[in-house]
Amino acid sequence: MQDTAGAATGLRERKKERTREALIDAAQELFLRKGYDATTIDEVVASVDVSRRTFFRYFAGKEEVALARAIEFEGLFLEALSIRPADEAPLTALRRAGRAVVSEIDHEPGNGSGHEFLRMRSLIEGTPVLLAASLRNAMELERRMTLELARREGLDPDRDRRPALLVTLYHSVMRVAMDEWTEAGILDGAHLMRTIDAAWDDMAALLDSGWTTSGMARPETDPGFE
Repeated sequence: MQDTAGAATGLRERKKERTREALIDAAQELFLRKGYDATTIDEVVASVDVSRRTFFRYFAGKEEVALARAIEFEGLFLEALSIRPADEAPLTALRRAGRAVVSEIDHEPGNGSGHEFLRMRSLIEGTPVLLAASLRNAMELERRMTLELARREGLDPDRDRRPALLVTLYHSVMRVAMDEWTEAGILDGAHLMRTIDAAWDDMAALLDSGWTTSGMARPETDPGFE
């Protein structure tokens, strides 16, 4: 009896996951073809042959389904970061967590989540309501990354700003690399990782060059701030 019940539960969960994935795929295909504002929830559910009630079991609305792949990516990254070895330096942990997620996504059948994430990126950036929501999600991701780094290092993030500063640096480098990768149009994980590594090499050279440090004295030592 228990085995039968467990199998039934597993079947229901797989069916729910298939429905959720079908809704995401249908919504994003419509958004890319018709535009976000011109697409209705009724059109999304009709494409999957489910009801509006079913849609709202999975998503609060169009905004959430449009950002679903990006949210999945963020979740994978946080999970990968949380299991990095405790003795890794903070930046090493961040970079290796990111590499692990890119590798996992790149090896999915059909390059699913990674490809969809890239296809949606320009749409999100060109749609004000989605861009605003995406920026809110990015801020929350940075907050959670900061908390995780502080936990790993035994720091109080309210008293020690180093985890927050490092997370901000990490996201800045990643944003530049992602923009370059998107513009290049070579949609594979190996090229993305090469682009990210090159961006980090440039950041290291920049910090070592002295170009950024010459103006980093405290403002009160500069007469212009008086």
